[in-house]
Amino acid sequence: MSAPRAVVTGIGVAAPNGLGTAAWWANTRAGVSAIATLTRFDPRSYGSVLAGEINDFEAAEHIPSRLLPQTDHMTRLALFAADEALTDSGAGPEHRPEYGAGVVTASSAGGFEFGQRELQALWGKGGEYVSAYQSFAWFYAVNSGQISIRHDMRGPSGVLVSDGAGGLDAVGQARRHVRKGVPLLVTGSVDSALCPWGWVSLTASGRLTGQADPDRAYLPFDADASGHVAGEGGAILVVEAEQAALARGARVYGVIAGYAATFDPHPDSGRPPALGRAIELALADARVSASDVDVVFADAAGSPDLDRQEADAITEVFGRHGVPVTAPKTMTGRLYSGAAALDLAAALLSIRDGVVPPTVNVRQPADGTFLDLVTEARTGPVRTALVLARGHGGFNAAVVVTAHG
Repeated sequence: MSAPRAVVTGIGVAAPNGLGTAAWWANTRAGVSAIATLTRFDPRSYGSVLAGEINDFEAAEHIPSRLLPQTDHMTRLALFAADEALTDSGAGPEHRPEYGAGVVTASSAGGFEFGQRELQALWGKGGEYVSAYQSFAWFYAVNSGQISIRHDMRGPSGVLVSDGAGGLDAVGQARRHVRKGVPLLVTGSVDSALCPWGWVSLTASGRLTGQADPDRAYLPFDADASGHVAGEGGAILVVEAEQAALARGARVYGVIAGYAATFDPHPDSGRPPALGRAIELALADARVSASDVDVVFADAAGSPDLDRQEADAITEVFGRHGVPVTAPKTMTGRLYSGAAALDLAAALLSIRDGVVPPTVNVRQPADGTFLDLVTEARTGPVRTALVLARGHGGFNAAVVVTAHG
C-alpha cells in the first residue's frame, strides 16, 4: 500500500501586515508592507532600525490569563495561529485521537525575549549564565508543548532548529508522521526576536540592512540590495492524512507533494551551494517536472551574494525567466523560521485563488540575475508551487505543494 498523502486543511497566520489569515492575505495580495521603524525598544544605537512588527496583537484577548505569566510574545502568537488553524480545519477534539494528533514546529531566532526576561530576573543572584541557558533551551520545547497542552494533543511532538529553513523542515517532518500513520499534525512556525538581546544577535550576523527608508531597505534580487529587515510572525498549518480529512468532509487547501533538505558544503571546498539540489530532489519527490511549476516562492535573502546564489539555482533548474518568482516577505521582513511557513500558506492560497502575490519595492534587477520576478499581483491558474528556504550555516529546504485532486 502506498503511504497516505499529507494534505493541508487549516491555516493560521500572525504577520506584521495582518493578524489572522484573511487580513494578512488581503494585504499581501494588495502589496501592503508593514516594515517600519522598530517601536518595541529604541534601536538607534544598534545600526539597524527597521523591522516588521506585529502591533495589533492584544494577548489578553486571545490567550487564557493563566498562560500569560508562563509565555512570551512569540509563544502567544504561536498559540493564536494554532487556534486559528485548528478552527479553520474543522478538526475538533472528536477528530483528534488521544495519541493520534501531534505538534511539530520550528524555531531559530526566537526565545530571546523569554531568555532576556529570565536574565533580568536572575541578575545578581549568581549562576545566571547557566540558568539563562537552561531557560533558553527549555523555551524551544515550551513553544511546541504549549500548543500540545492547550489542545490536548498527545501524539508526536518536536521542534526543529535549522534557522530559516526550519519552517519547511517542520512541515517535512509532519509529512513523515502522516506517512507513518499519524492522522493529524499541527505544524509550521512562528518566530520573533524583537527585543534588545535578540537584536544584538541579529545585527551580529552582518545580514541586516542599515537602510532607514522602509521602501528601500529590503530589496532581494535588486541592484540596491543591502541586507534584509528582520520581522516576527509566521504561520501554523494543520496537516492531515488525506483519507481522514476527506472522511470528515474537510476542505483541502492543497497537498504537501514533495520535500527535500540539503546542506551546503564548506565555503572553501570549491563545491557549489546545494539549494539547486534541494529543488531537484523536491520536484522528484513530488513527481513533477520543472515545467509543471507555476510559481516559486523565493527565500530572498536580500544580500547580493546570497541572492545571486539563489537566482543561479532557480535559473539552472527552470531556465532564464522560466518561472514566475515572488518574495512576499518583502512586506513583512524575514521572519526566520516563520518566513517559510508563511510563504507556504501564501502558496496554498495562491492555488486556491489563482493569484501570485507581489514582491514589493524591487525596481532594478541586479546584474546577472535572470528571474521573472512578480512585482505586481499576477492572476492565473496556479496548481503547483515551490517554496524555498535557507538557514544560516548552510541549511536548504524545498517544499512542493499542489492542488488537491
